[in-house]
Amino acid sequence: MADKSDDHKMNAQDGATGPANAGAGSDTAATGQSAAQQDAAAGAATALRKPVWLRIFGHDVTAPFLLLLLSLVLFVPGQWTVPPLDRDEPRFTQATKQMLETGDYIDIRFQEEPRYKKPVGIYWLQAAAAKLTGQDADAPLWVYRLPSVIGAVISVLASFWMARAFMGPAGALLVGGFVAMAIIVGVEARLAKTDAVLFATIVIAQGALARIWLKDPDRRLWGLGFLFWTSLAASVLVKGPVGPMIVGLTIAGLMIVRRKVRWFKAASPIVGVVWMLLLISPWFVAIWIATDGGFFTEAIGKDLLGKVGQGQEGHGAPPLTHLGAMFGVFWPLPAFFLVALPLIWRERASPLVVFSLAWFVPGWIVFELVSTKLPHYTMPLLPALALPVAAAMLDGAGTHTRTWIRWIAAVLLTLPVIGLAVAAFAGPFALGVWPSPPGAVLVAIGAMFAVAASTRLLRGPAVHALPAVSMTAICVAVGVWGFVGPALSPVWVSPRLVQALDEIAGCADRHSRQVVTTGFHEPSFIFLEGTGTRIISPKGAAEFLEDAGQSAQAECRVAAVESREETAFLAAAKEIGLVPVVRKRVDGLNINGGDKVDIALYQNAGSVTDTQVGNDEQQ
Repeated sequence: MADKSDDHKMNAQDGATGPANAGAGSDTAATGQSAAQQDAAAGAATALRKPVWLRIFGHDVTAPFLLLLLSLVLFVPGQWTVPPLDRDEPRFTQATKQMLETGDYIDIRFQEEPRYKKPVGIYWLQAAAAKLTGQDADAPLWVYRLPSVIGAVISVLASFWMARAFMGPAGALLVGGFVAMAIIVGVEARLAKTDAVLFATIVIAQGALARIWLKDPDRRLWGLGFLFWTSLAASVLVKGPVGPMIVGLTIAGLMIVRRKVRWFKAASPIVGVVWMLLLISPWFVAIWIATDGGFFTEAIGKDLLGKVGQGQEGHGAPPLTHLGAMFGVFWPLPAFFLVALPLIWRERASPLVVFSLAWFVPGWIVFELVSTKLPHYTMPLLPALALPVAAAMLDGAGTHTRTWIRWIAAVLLTLPVIGLAVAAFAGPFALGVWPSPPGAVLVAIGAMFAVAASTRLLRGPAVHALPAVSMTAICVAVGVWGFVGPALSPVWVSPRLVQALDEIAGCADRHSRQVVTTGFHEPSFIFLEGTGTRIISPKGAAEFLEDAGQSAQAECRVAAVESREETAFLAAAKEIGLVPVVRKRVDGLNINGGDKVDIALYQNAGSVTDTQVGNDEQQ
């Protein structure tokens, strides 16, 4: 088998066994072994009896194709049917839209407000997607999401490539599969923001670093060094210091464990840093000039240091929050990690486990110490856990694990999916709408596969549970993102608000109508309605409509007034002699904070004809 020769070759210099040589085995047994050694050898031989599906797809040609197919099935549903998710995603997409509208690809703005929280990389990628698809500034949301879904797919394939530095293709296939099925990766693949692309750059850099560390040559590895430093430069352009921090902590950890620093000379650090600076400095210099240093004051002084010192935007949490969250957002990996832990501990000195620990532990500690905590922060640490788990699974993890540990793992595997199945059915009723039949059925089928997987996990080697787990992930992804989520119409307030504006007689042309909003300030509404949408006070909304009545030209002017501001708006209208008329009302649940909203679309009665009112009443 390919696993045997490949793994033996990759780890022979370290004398590693177990997880470090996952898929590798000994074809001959030494004579004169003790009974314990013979039992261990017999156990290893048993562990190498791979399932049929792993024998078929556990090769360097078939494994990437299977991972590509799995990624597309998991990440594509919902890309064009799930509306923009407030608030981060529409802030990114709106800023990119304004780049396309203005032709200014240096400065980053959300309407007139500078947006200096992140570098320009993701905006350029989204703008390129809009240009390449021929959509330009009118591109629908799914176009802006293309870099994220592509980044997520690359992350899965890069995880396979990274794992091949330590193990054969069968084990690397498991690593890529765990990354693809992780809940947090599926979420970020559907959000037009930085994290999926950042994830891809970090995994590529870590894959290059792993090969440099394992080879430890007395010469420079120019190809791997080029890939390493280029990936780091891309990560900086996407999300500033996060990529260098994770990779740098890994390097420091490996140097401490090996008590040796010379191995990193193979990465050509001096030339590499110069190359990285050449790649990132043009935009940083340009934004410094364009903003007179304002970008760095905002990005570093407020955004970065603010997240470190205090929880921003209500996202503060105590230490160990990330550890608890990973049991959910890394699903299904935590269940398999639990049954694999004894084997991982046994081989803790192997190169594979050492690299994984150097990757995971320092980064996790930093994320726990940072005050602001969001579930996606730890996503770049996911492959560091998947790597030793996959190796241990090929070594028979779960075969002799204590029963109570397997029961806990089975609960971790099943409970989140059962919870989603219940929510897919009961959640819509709580919102006052009917469940999506195909969505609820698919998630319920996924729950049944999860039960089957947990049953298999209780009976023996954990690797045999993976086909059922994969079906669970597919059913849940298609059911939730393709059907359940889009059918929750009460939470999609902004799309329904734009649709209501389209239905107002004389206002169907989005490019010519003028809209202001008071009390409802979600970025998704700005992105969907257009850059010209203004957020103003109740008094300003009344004065805006009064101008429509005085205008000699027929035009569509609408003020979207949330119920909490309606009294102030009507008082201001009465004061200036405006007679406002409600053309439409939209109510629902704001996905941010869970507040109920009731928005009235007002026009100046003097600018509305009887025919228009009649048409609206018929609608």
